[in-house]
Amino acid sequence: MKIDFILPDIGEGIIECELVDWHIQEGMQIVEDQSVADVMTDKALVEITSMYTGRISKLYYAKGEIAKVHQPLFEIEVASATPAQEQATDELAATDAASQDLAEEQQAESVNRASDSAPCPLLAQSGKAIASPAVRRLARECNIELSQVAGSGKNGRVMKEDLSAAPSQTAASHSLSLVPPSDKTAASMSSDRSEPIKGIRAVMAKQMTQAVQQIPHFTYMEELDLTRLDALRIELKAEFAAHGAKLSMLPFFMKALALTLPHFPLLNSRVNETCSELTYLSEINIGMAADTPLGLLVPNVKGVQHLSLLELSLEINRLASAAREGKLAPNEMKGGTITLSNIGALGGTVATPIINQPEVAIVALGRMQTLPRFNADGQVEARKIIQVSWSGDHRIIDGATMARFCNHWKAYLENPLTMLTQLR
Repeated sequence: MKIDFILPDIGEGIIECELVDWHIQEGMQIVEDQSVADVMTDKALVEITSMYTGRISKLYYAKGEIAKVHQPLFEIEVASATPAQEQATDELAATDAASQDLAEEQQAESVNRASDSAPCPLLAQSGKAIASPAVRRLARECNIELSQVAGSGKNGRVMKEDLSAAPSQTAASHSLSLVPPSDKTAASMSSDRSEPIKGIRAVMAKQMTQAVQQIPHFTYMEELDLTRLDALRIELKAEFAAHGAKLSMLPFFMKALALTLPHFPLLNSRVNETCSELTYLSEINIGMAADTPLGLLVPNVKGVQHLSLLELSLEINRLASAAREGKLAPNEMKGGTITLSNIGALGGTVATPIINQPEVAIVALGRMQTLPRFNADGQVEARKIIQVSWSGDHRIIDGATMARFCNHWKAYLENPLTMLTQLR
């Protein structure tokens, strides 16, 4: 019998996604849990796996087209289907509330599975190279055929580093971006070209436009002296490394923020669309803007107020790695209450960040610099200085509140031992 595979929910509010790549073709035999496609949502690249074993009889979308959530993605011919599978297929095709619940159950089985869990012999049999979604995307951007690349990873997995060693004939025929452009390529780059704005770029454009139009922003800038904090970080670095954590300044910024927000709950709130109701949030879920090959992603660390500095550091490292590889789960992108953007990692010092709706505040962290400053005795010293730029929702936050809030946060960071009096 033939069954439609329904594209499940892959994130709150997502109704469509771009079909980035098919791992299957019509007439191919597949088994349950086999990777069938990569789709680009408004948050990340997601790998879809099959919940059926059978032969692919029809693909409903071509590569690059926009697939609809709760609509058939492909048709598969199976020997028989269990009653549960038939019921899931029928109800997922509907648009009522029951279909939403079943889609979430299907998502738990089929979305965002790590490719390590797929049987390697099956992948070899299907003729598809073993690679993560992030590597597949990079290969597409460089016009590299993954099946022609020798993988250096486990079980022949193609790594990002392997792409630079792709066959020379492929690089020459497709003008790869991994090698210096030829004269012909340079000439083509000098002419105008148009391309659709889609995927994460399209979502970012929509969200940023909406945020600027709906939220009256104001920016408050301050200078922090992190000399003591940097010395403490260096002292703890080896101990954290022993636990597998890379200690940056970010865990300290987040922990100080979690200690400050209970004194200024307005900064950890959200307003409804009409700005007629204010909700104070009990959890502190701090977003971290991440620059990735897929674009700007903002995963958030859940319950920062409950985490130790080591636990916080480990979670930041994990989320950053998942963001770079395009493996963030949908729930890791939802539920943020306030955001930190570390522009200093790229060299900037000040910025005017745009609020990540429905949050009410965001801070941009500048680059730490060694600068001369006067001490209490009037003598010049070399100090570790960083500029921070807060943007607030002026509908509910005034300048005085933002200043007091920032001063409280600043006190913890400039005198890190004072955080010990508040840590639980």
